Amino acid sequence: MSSMQIFSTLASCLFFMGVVAWISYQKTKGETDSKDGYFLAGRGLTGIFIAGSMLLTNLSAEQLIGLNGSAYMYNLSAMAWEVTAGIATIVMALVFLPKYLAGAFTTLPEFLKSRFDDTVRRMTVVLFMVGYGLITIPSVLYAGSVAVLRLFDVPELLNLSYEVSLVVTIVSVGSIGALYAIFGGLKAVAVSDTLNGVGLLIIGILVPVLGLSLLGNGDIGAGVNTIMSEHTDKLNAIGSETDPVPFGTIFTGMIFANLFYWCTNQYVIQRTLGAKNLAEGQKGVLFSGYFKLLVPFLMMLPGVIAFHLYEGAQLQSFDLAYPQLVKDVLPTYMSGFFLAVLLGTVFSSFNSLLNSAATLFCLDVYMPMKKNKVSDQQLIKVAKIASIVIALFSFIVAPLLMFAPEGLWQIIRIFTGFYNIPVISIVLVGFFTSRVPAIAAKIVIVFHVITYALLKFIIEIDVNFIHIYAILFFTEVGMMLLIGHFYPRDGEHIFKNSSVVDLVPWKYAQPVAITLAALIIQLYILFSPIGLVDGLGQYYWAYSASVLILNIVLCAIVIHRWNVKYSE
Repeated sequence: MSSMQIFSTLASCLFFMGVVAWISYQKTKGETDSKDGYFLAGRGLTGIFIAGSMLLTNLSAEQLIGLNGSAYMYNLSAMAWEVTAGIATIVMALVFLPKYLAGAFTTLPEFLKSRFDDTVRRMTVVLFMVGYGLITIPSVLYAGSVAVLRLFDVPELLNLSYEVSLVVTIVSVGSIGALYAIFGGLKAVAVSDTLNGVGLLIIGILVPVLGLSLLGNGDIGAGVNTIMSEHTDKLNAIGSETDPVPFGTIFTGMIFANLFYWCTNQYVIQRTLGAKNLAEGQKGVLFSGYFKLLVPFLMMLPGVIAFHLYEGAQLQSFDLAYPQLVKDVLPTYMSGFFLAVLLGTVFSSFNSLLNSAATLFCLDVYMPMKKNKVSDQQLIKVAKIASIVIALFSFIVAPLLMFAPEGLWQIIRIFTGFYNIPVISIVLVGFFTSRVPAIAAKIVIVFHVITYALLKFIIEIDVNFIHIYAILFFTEVGMMLLIGHFYPRDGEHIFKNSSVVDLVPWKYAQPVAITLAALIIQLYILFSPIGLVDGLGQYYWAYSASVLILNIVLCAIVIHRWNVKYSE
């Protein structure tokens, strides 16, 4: 890349980033001076901003790099993490969100304090903060930096080694990204996420289309024919035991991993806690589930295309498949826009994590230490300092991820297991029981961390870590229920409705949720031996039609019930 190309790329990138920053600033002026304004966007987020922010918070460079790398090396089995998340968004919209908004909670640990006690809240905060600081935040920075390095050949540009260039890029990207979270609060994060989401959608469509064109020597149809007729095993989402995500894990641990992420993970649910009302919150959550259906096409198909293009080539790592494809297919005049979108995805996840980590620290650690006697201005000041400290720590940890032998995507999922299952176990028991005591939650947290470490790293049993998720989930829920049976708390826990927003549900929430579930099933039929693997099977249309008919019948039933209920 010539110096003129580099200059035009950087100039156009700064222009697009500047537009996003300016619009975000205009939307947040004067709205971050209070606690609710800074941490919950003034409880005024509408469905479109919730969906856009949830999408960009979840879909970052780590997905672009990791999922495409997994498709390049294996097949589409890793799409399970994204596509089946749609089921979790349904549960969030219909079960968890009404409860959260009714309690007017700002953080998940705040709910756990109200249901159990303050010690459970503190233990949960420790799990989140350690998980965010050691794994989630560094992985976002690392993935984005790898993409930038590969696309723009930063080591050669700066005449530095790969390792040093990686550190320089991580610090640069992280420093800029932190500005949104530190100075703009949640609303700036949500607005910028939504705008960057539009850019991600454009790039997400453009790269596979151009990749198919390159594969077909200028003919997109020929490229499609190639991936549908050669090595069709790459299109298989039904993972075997040797694939990153065996199909059976979808029905065991992955259910609970996705429930944790979409229903209890603070940095994801925080924008839903700032919903204008329940209906807008449900729209945002369910719409984000629909966007997840696009992931196989936008974030895994390029990896399959890369396999056909680079088969036999010596890539330094399969995590570099997507950056290499982008470098080969994207026109030079689009490189600045791509860089802006890429950095936007990194910023969105990074600043969401920083904002949520600072929220947890301020509201669940700092305020209780001060006996809740602290002004909103002081609280926001502490949040900004906490964000800076967390960002600096992530700059140190992120470069170490280059030594992950199983690929970035897999290493994130393995280490998330230290805190995802105990959190979802405790929250579910807290929701649906009233006599389980706080000591049960404390025992489960300690038990999980020790047992998961032993099973995954010491004993090393020959069981996929996702199955371990399920085993531990049922064990821990069983432990809590047994403790609650033999040593119940004094008096039942009574949930208090403290809502500050309208809790009337969205009329179409249930039919939209049913249709989302049907489309998830359709995707798995398509990317399976019944569908595209080895050519469309003889039963493909029959299975698809059955799912469609069932979807129509169920939607008609729930719409009829709604009309009867609200016409009385």
